[in-house]
Amino acid sequence: MSGAGLEDVFLSTSLASYLDKKLLVLLRDGRKLLGILRSFDQFANAVLEGACERVIVGDLYCDILLGLYVIRGENVVLIGELDLEKEELPARMISVSAAEIKRAQKAERDATDLKGSMRKRMEFLDLD
Repeated sequence: MSGAGLEDVFLSTSLASYLDKKLLVLLRDGRKLLGILRSFDQFANAVLEGACERVIVGDLYCDILLGLYVIRGENVVLIGELDLEKEELPARMISVSAAEIKRAQKAERDATDLKGSMRKRMEFLDLD
């Protein structure tokens, strides 16, 4: 492979190919950010313009506007380009307000906590 060929491979695997495109960024804490990639560095620190956090609970979702957003590269799990020709979400998804999605998140957390505490209480039965 010639020197120019190696350079092409490097550029195609870097974030340069995503500049000025709408991306979905999955963070280590599970948050999903959408926005247009405006800048990045060698550590995968990135700047998203028009960023929003997409919160999904069941069939409900809310896009919480963040504006210009800087992401520290060590928090990035996955970056993907969004296809602007396709719908981002299935038709069954319902857009709700930020207050409604927060309530849904709390209900989901409470249900998960209850399931965990019930499992701990039932461990003594040793049903295996």
